[in-house]
Amino acid sequence: MIEANIIGFSTSAEGVSYTQGFNPSTGEALDGNFHRATPNEVNRAVDQAGIAYNIYGKVSGKEKAVFLNAIADEIENLGDELIERCCTESGLPKVRIQGERARTTGQLRMFATLVAEGSWLEAVIDTSQPDRAPVPKPDIRRMLVPIGPVVVFAASNFPLAFSTAGGDTASALAGGNPVIIKAHGAHPGTSALVGSAIVKAAQNTGMPDGVFSLLHGSGKVVGQGLINHPGVKAAGFTGSQTAGRILYDIAKQRPEPIPFFAEMGSVNPVILFPSALNSNTVQMLTDSITMGAGQFCTNPGLLLSIKGVNLDQFIIELGESLSQVSPGVMLTEKILKTYNSDAATATSNKEVTVETIVQSENKSNRGGAILVSVSGESFINNPDLAIEIFGPYSMVVKCEDKNQLIEVISNLDGQLTGSVLGTPDESINFSKVIDRLEKKVGRLIFNGVPTGVEVCSSMQHGGPYPAATDVRFSSVGTMSIKRFVRPVAYQSWPDNQLPDELKDDNPLKIWRLVNSELTKI
Repeated sequence: MIEANIIGFSTSAEGVSYTQGFNPSTGEALDGNFHRATPNEVNRAVDQAGIAYNIYGKVSGKEKAVFLNAIADEIENLGDELIERCCTESGLPKVRIQGERARTTGQLRMFATLVAEGSWLEAVIDTSQPDRAPVPKPDIRRMLVPIGPVVVFAASNFPLAFSTAGGDTASALAGGNPVIIKAHGAHPGTSALVGSAIVKAAQNTGMPDGVFSLLHGSGKVVGQGLINHPGVKAAGFTGSQTAGRILYDIAKQRPEPIPFFAEMGSVNPVILFPSALNSNTVQMLTDSITMGAGQFCTNPGLLLSIKGVNLDQFIIELGESLSQVSPGVMLTEKILKTYNSDAATATSNKEVTVETIVQSENKSNRGGAILVSVSGESFINNPDLAIEIFGPYSMVVKCEDKNQLIEVISNLDGQLTGSVLGTPDESINFSKVIDRLEKKVGRLIFNGVPTGVEVCSSMQHGGPYPAATDVRFSSVGTMSIKRFVRPVAYQSWPDNQLPDELKDDNPLKIWRLVNSELTKI
């Protein structure tokens, strides 16, 4: 396992301080002292990525597909060593990590298929009309091209699927961009193992030195240093709103502002229609709230319904169900401390009724489920109650009627998801409520929970701020590649000097829009 920083095909260990992994279940320090990168190493990684960009940006889609598939193969070749290290560093169960590894390799192969085919480049051709009066029309052809070196910040809660070789990395590499990873301090060993697999895949497939680098270290030195570097052209981030906003502001205040795509979580409101107030919903929400100790950006942190006897009984049953779930291991001591502190602040509000608090043993680094309730009026008048509490926490808002339900939704910030539980007839009856919810979210779910994000072309994982910093893009699925490319138009260029995607004879045989007609000819 490489304990140095990875800069292209070389390693570097200039730093005298280290990051060390810990087992969150036991507090035990794990093997490996991972050198924290120095400012010089940050600069070297970006400079090397810039050199690689001049080569990798012109690599064909089929060659990139071979590279992406090779990364997936090398991750799988790490075998049990990766699974065991990842479980130990994260406290997550083996079956979860095995599933996450499959998701990671699956999305790499998904992007390989996408770039090998090539139509995603959105080639558009408008041929010339030299005889057009009063002004001749020039020949103009447009396609998407890579944006340049991309920085990816690994997430704490998905040590594989949103980390070193996760969706941001896969989509950036697929788009033709070198990637520099800011490794997460909670799983340095996992990051090092996956990083070495990516380097091996790059070398074996003939990719340029610098197409991938991995740096350990602090957010201030490494993270901010990377975002400030003029050679970096975009970044992807998954994490807290506090950290994301700091980096976003830096990215926008640079002499050359760059796109910073941050996914910063949400409370994922769930609307409960009368028919949904039953035992099946209780179990479904219990499983979703406590899944992974609530450490999902799609955790259902807000349950909205119309007050009444049925809702009161539902809250009692949900509280009893949550109380039967043992506290889960939190990813880090800091995350647990923040969870307990945020929950204590919320429950100390005199307007909030505590329905269930599942206590955990002292020093066990485990977070128990918490369920609270509040009136619609109190929720509206206390904006802080709508802030995400990262962990197995959920709040029930008892609304007076549909109008107040609409007002509650109107007062919410942007969200990743919004769920509606009930019958189709109820959804028609509450159509104005759903219309308001749609304006706040990136994904609308009917009779399901928000946890579980399918990796596919139609998935939208993003939403209005602060769920994401750019509502137009997804961080999951094939469309996430659009974050790391830009359009370029070629006007009146000789055919033999055009990219293959734009040549007259369409040598790649991809779908193109030619004079407003979609064709492969």
